[in-house]
This record gives sequence, C-alpha cells and structure tokens, in this order.
Amino acid sequence: MIPSRAGGVLLHLTSLPGGHGIGDLGAAAHDWLGWLHRSGCALWQFLPLGPCGAGWSPYQSPSTFAGNPLLISLEALVAHGWLRTEDPDERPPSGSHVDFPAVTRSKSRLLKAAAERWRSRGKPGREDFESWCAANADWLDDYALFMALKDAHAGAAWTTWDPELAQRRPAEVLAARKRLRESVEEHGLQQYWFWTQWRSLRNRAAQLGIRLIGDLPIYVSEDSADVWSRPDLFQLGDDGRPVVVAGVPPDYFSETGQLWANPIYDWDHHREEGYRWWIRRVRHLAQQVDCVRIDHFRGLSAYWEVPAGSATAATGRWVEGPGGALLEALRNDLGGLPLIAEDLGVMTADVLSLRDSFQLPGMKILQFGLEAGEAEDHLPDTYPERCVAYTGTHDNDTSRGWYQAAAEATRDFARRALATDGGDIAWSMVRSIWSSKAAWSVAPIQDFLSLGTEARMNYPGRAEGNWTWRLSPAQVDGDLADRIRDLNDEYGRVAVTPS
Repeated sequence: MIPSRAGGVLLHLTSLPGGHGIGDLGAAAHDWLGWLHRSGCALWQFLPLGPCGAGWSPYQSPSTFAGNPLLISLEALVAHGWLRTEDPDERPPSGSHVDFPAVTRSKSRLLKAAAERWRSRGKPGREDFESWCAANADWLDDYALFMALKDAHAGAAWTTWDPELAQRRPAEVLAARKRLRESVEEHGLQQYWFWTQWRSLRNRAAQLGIRLIGDLPIYVSEDSADVWSRPDLFQLGDDGRPVVVAGVPPDYFSETGQLWANPIYDWDHHREEGYRWWIRRVRHLAQQVDCVRIDHFRGLSAYWEVPAGSATAATGRWVEGPGGALLEALRNDLGGLPLIAEDLGVMTADVLSLRDSFQLPGMKILQFGLEAGEAEDHLPDTYPERCVAYTGTHDNDTSRGWYQAAAEATRDFARRALATDGGDIAWSMVRSIWSSKAAWSVAPIQDFLSLGTEARMNYPGRAEGNWTWRLSPAQVDGDLADRIRDLNDEYGRVAVTPS
C-alpha cells in the first residue's frame, strides 16, 4: 500500500489562508501545494471533505458523499462569470479562526447569487453539469433533495418532518422534488462546483508528485441524507431515531468515554447486500484522493454500542463488527486497499490481526508513546516500516502544548528519549518520527511552526469550539519550506516529481 518513503503535513482545508474567512479550493490551496513541493513533502493529509455538521464538525456531515460548499472558491466563480467581481468583497473578516456562522451566512448568500446568475445567463456549461449530475445520481439526487427539504424546514432534523416526508413516501417525495426544484438544482450546482474545483486541485497535486490522504469517518450523522435515504441500513426505531448509538469507552481523552451519538449500522443488512453501500462510499472517496484513512478502524472488528438516551458512553458494550468480510468486499471492488487503519484507542489482538491480515498500515502517535514512558515500547526506534508515524493528530494538543501541559516525569522522559533539552520540543518530535523506519511520517503544520495549545484543532468530547484554527500566509514562508526540505533530504523522504 505504501510504495515509498515520504514525509508530509496534516492540515485541513478550512485552515488554509484565504480571503473569505475560511480556506477554500482556490489560489491559496494551489499555492499550498507549491509550498509543499518546495518543502520536499510528498503527502498532504486533511480531514473529511463533507459539509460540516453539529458543532461544525467534518465528522458529523449531512452526507458521506458530498463536498463542503463552504470550501468553494468564490474567485473561481467570478472567473467563470457566475459572480460579479464586487460580490466576494462582502465577506466576513479573515482572522486566526473561522467564524463558521458568519462564513455560512455570507457564503450561502453568494452561492445562491451565483446560481441565480448561472440561470439568468442561460445556464452556461449546462451539458457538462447535467452529465456530471447523471454520473453522480446515486448519491446526488437524495442529497440535493434532502438539503432542499432541510432549507424548507429551517434546518430541522429530518425526524421532525411530516411523516410522509420523513418516511420517504413516493408521492410526497416526488411532490417535494417538483416544489423545490430550484433549491434542489442549487444544491446540485454547488456540488458540481466543489468537485470540479477539487479535480483541478487534485490534478495539480499529481503533477507535483504529492499524494492526497483523505479521511473516512466510520459512522455517519443521524441527521444526514445517508440515514434518511437508507434507514434500513441502520439500527433505528419506528420513529426513525437510533435504538443504539456509537461511541468509545473511557479512554485517554475522557474518563466517561465519548458519546458520539451516531446511529450504528445494521451489519446483517449490509452483509446481505454485499456491502454495496460501503463499497460506494469508499470508492467515491478513493476516486478523489490517493489514500484513505479509515477513522476508528477498531470499530470494524468490534464497536462500542451505547443504548440511545444514555448520559455517557460508560454504559456501552462491545459488539462484533463486520471484520474481514467488509475489507474483502472492498478489496475485490477496488482492486486493492489504499487504506490507512486508524488503529488507536483500545487495541486488542483481534483488531491487530484484522489490520495485519490485510497488510494495512497502522498509525503511531509519538505523544502517546512518550506518555507511556519507559515501561512501554512505543517510541520511533521501534516503529515498523508498514505504518504512518505522527507527532500527533487533529485530536491531540499541539506537541508544544502537550509538552507544556505534561507532568514533569513525562517531560523528563521525553527529553531523555529524544535527546533534547526541550527548547524546541515540537521539532525534536518531528525529527524523531522522520528518522524512524516508518515509511510515511506526517506532522500537523502547527508542530512545524512550534505553536502552542492556542492552535489546537479539536478537543475530543467537547461539542463546541473546535475546528476553527487557521494558518496565516506569513507563517508558511520559504525559510520554513527549506528547513523541512533539509529534513526530508536528511531522512530520505523527498517527493519525486513525475516526469
């Protein structure tokens, strides 16, 4: 799966610089690829690409197939004539954090204006748009109608809609599609713009020899087109609400566990259908990126099931998952498994056996290894080649923030293990994983910048205040790129540009 030794950066697209209060798929994203290329990095990893859900989380999206309209480049729409030049100037201020409510209000209005202008100009490119819609109808039709209905219901969850719509009775669905046809078309158009811009970005990455690592959440949101359109694939009651929900038991991040509240799959039904729905979602993402990180991989072996309505995840239990049957179905369809297993959390022999039987690379997190201390053996000099090594992920504090908050005994062990005085602990940690045998090494851009907790992306278990951190253009300069290039040169991780 991992063909060559490489280094890379973890940075979500919303964190990119950009002039509309949020990163997007425009010039700043293409400039970022150029900067990565200068740094010698062959890998760019990011979070799920879908629309944000509760708490602005990319892991609670209303669709596992759709792209986030907030990432559409408005400047690209201007270049095509679908927005007036002056329109994007009415924008929320760009700062060090994304103001999601302000960005959503502003960008939604401008995307609607672009759709109206597209119609008024005789729908330029209509043939290409309609062809794209037809090719993606298996998910787009349900998603576009679902979002149009949510708009018509002021954003209310689908389980609160009239029973005829909530239960997708054919006559009511057909009537809604006709009644809301302009809104349905607008949501389809946004997806066309998103994936067209994404294709341009991916083509540029390929030209530069940069592999894109996408992220596939194991679960989907209850309030999603996925659950609304296929309730039979989930364990739901007669009212459409989950009977059991997903989470994880008490762990490193929380004493009471994490209650994600996502509906749990009816795995028997998936098996009877030959895992077709799962094949579609993995194939869809695999067509957009070069490698897919499956979030919470251990849930494929056994998952933590919590009765709906529980106050915490501590009341849950382990239940056997689909295991190798799902991975075999995916491998047969994809002709291989371009996957990274997020094998973090409570690891048992069955999870490791599942990962290894399909020769999937797992993940090594240096912060966890340093916290384990001398009693364990989880440091970079023990990493296998078939793994992806990280200083930390989006769920961790930055390495500098982690070190400053750690107990003195942990800090002392870290200094000794890394042979450093702790003066620039983040770079000491980066250098340590880059020097390891791990085929791929990845660090958040925050660690290359030696930033503290103020730059943290997510606090697991905290519902609000996450996902907002942004990079400023001044932070990614040529000096930093050259320093990373030297690191990649030293440890044999430089990207090779295709001829």
